[in-house]
Amino acid sequence: MNLKTSLIAVAVAALLGFLTWGLVKKGDAGLKVGEPVPAAALPTLPPGGESSVADYRGRWVLLNVWASWCKPCRAESPALDEFERRNRGEVAVLGVNTRDLSEDATKFLREFRIEYPQIRDASGDYADQLEATGVPESFLVDPDGNLAAHYPGPFRDLEGVEGFVAPAFGGEPIERLGS
Repeated sequence: MNLKTSLIAVAVAALLGFLTWGLVKKGDAGLKVGEPVPAAALPTLPPGGESSVADYRGRWVLLNVWASWCKPCRAESPALDEFERRNRGEVAVLGVNTRDLSEDATKFLREFRIEYPQIRDASGDYADQLEATGVPESFLVDPDGNLAAHYPGPFRDLEGVEGFVAPAFGGEPIERLGS
């Protein structure tokens, strides 16, 4: 192996090591169960008001971070909507549209006939405060405003959503729902 090839191999190995370290560190980061969930006031979607997870203090909240361009978000939408319809009086569902265009997000809501409340995080700053790793991602917030459970990734079906929200009904969250 010549010097140039050796340097390239070392550089690639160093880059892979750095990326792996970053992923491991990212896995250790994030909002921890029991910690307060950030409660930034954001514009509603469709536009016309302002809301926050703090508006739901005293209730369980399923906070779902999504974007219209996200294919898994599209796939999980019917299950989230069905869960919200069946459990409206028990658990509030609050959508957080992030890093998206208002027009695209509004079209998404119309297309999937989603009626539960939505807030708009155009810049992604709120998703960053939540320490979300991507979309979709869900956070279960207890009545005191603290994180009860976290689920990175899409729900596969209604049973997956119900399993995640089990603490609101006195149960334990089911791990790796729908996997």
